[in-house]
Amino acid sequence: MEFSRRDTLALGAGAVALTILPFQATAAADDMIAAFTGGADVAEGGVTLTAPEIAENGNTVPVSVSAEGAEAILLLAAGNPTPDVATFKFGELAGSQSASTRIRLAGTQDVVAVAKMADGTFVRASSTVKVTIGGCGG
Repeated sequence: MEFSRRDTLALGAGAVALTILPFQATAAADDMIAAFTGGADVAEGGVTLTAPEIAENGNTVPVSVSAEGAEAILLLAAGNPTPDVATFKFGELAGSQSASTRIRLAGTQDVVAVAKMADGTFVRASSTVKVTIGGCGG
């Protein structure tokens, strides 16, 4: 099989695109965190994020998040084409600051939760979920 110059350039461009794509998804998640926090510092801990280590099916991955004293919790799937999963807001009369849902993951990636606390600080937690069968176009 012979490769023409055009075939070689196309393969090279495809390889470059595949290496840049994960960085763009991570950058999108970082941009969403910056928008949620207003650029404030985010500390580790203070949020409990529960997600499976291995998900047999990326179409339905159970995730729960809680943070005592939180006003809002942002949930992101950093490797998805659209990383924003949900934003949970809690009022003064909320019985607990926790939520659970099922999310769709495109592949093995980090799930991130960022909580805005009542005192105006931000805390985060993350968990890596290994997906064996892709969900978002995988």
